[in-house]
Amino acid sequence: MSVNLPLVVVLGLLVWGAVKFLGVRVWLVVVIALFGFYLADTFLAPAIDNGTRNGVETVNGNHD
Repeated sequence: MSVNLPLVVVLGLLVWGAVKFLGVRVWLVVVIALFGFYLADTFLAPAIDNGTRNGVETVNGNHD
């Protein structure tokens, strides 16, 4: 059986778990999210996107 989850869902679950079980403060989550939002408008965004895509492809492997 194969289950497909978008990366944003996985990250959302990790954030929820960090707030619920690790005691991470909500304001810190908001600051980190804003940092990522503003980082997306910089010259680093394509490199981060490529790195994320390559990491996900590596984890998933080739199914050809």
